[in-house]
Amino acid sequence: MSLVKIIENNFFAIGSYWGAINSSISGNGKISSMNTGIEVADLNWTWNERPLTGNDLRIINQIKNKYKDLKLHFWWWVYPCGQSATTNEALQNEGLNYLESIPCLALEVITINHTMTRCNDIEISFVKDEKELKMWGDISFTGFEMPLETRMKYNKFVMSFDISARSPQKLFVAYFMGQPVATSLLFLHGDNAGVYFVTTLPEYRNKGIASALILNSIKYTKTAGYKYCILQSSKDGLAVYKRAGFQECCCADIYSLPESRV
Repeated sequence: MSLVKIIENNFFAIGSYWGAINSSISGNGKISSMNTGIEVADLNWTWNERPLTGNDLRIINQIKNKYKDLKLHFWWWVYPCGQSATTNEALQNEGLNYLESIPCLALEVITINHTMTRCNDIEISFVKDEKELKMWGDISFTGFEMPLETRMKYNKFVMSFDISARSPQKLFVAYFMGQPVATSLLFLHGDNAGVYFVTTLPEYRNKGIASALILNSIKYTKTAGYKYCILQSSKDGLAVYKRAGFQECCCADIYSLPESRV
């Protein structure tokens, strides 16, 4: 299986997993849609696993109206498997505009021989109980600078996470000089682990904490017997991931309604 397909499958799987938590996932095998109930576009996703055509306009319109009824912003993600001129035309015919392209990266962990350089100021640990899960939610909420009015719904979403040993999600908190300051999430699927929710509290940035979280993700992926580690990156984070050994494999295009750019 190609690295691009592995990246796509992990993203589709975590979207379906999150949507199943609150029974919001729906789809027809070609187009899938979910929401977290949070009024932040990047937490409500639709994606297409094959190129769209004019025959899909009705379902695009239905999805768009559903989000409007729920008063939720959303992003429509288009990975390489769904990209085409007809996809772009179909989405734009329903009022969705191209917003940006997100770099997607991967590495085969067996080829990486990182030695985890120990920094006495940084410690990383699993989220093990509800108290730590709430702390993880508080840090990620602040780190991503989410709107204050979304706080209750974000907390509800995070506290619905399964943190048992059987869960495909593994949550981590990074401590700097004993203070919890950063988060990450690994989603295990097939032979790969996807890295999500990497964020650091603003006042603790540029101290190597995000890099430590990424190296921890690679180490966990390798130790647990998974073959690939994958992620999507902001433009700002791209250099950090490439220094860790990730290679850019493709881009995912994001479309949104004019009012859905949050």
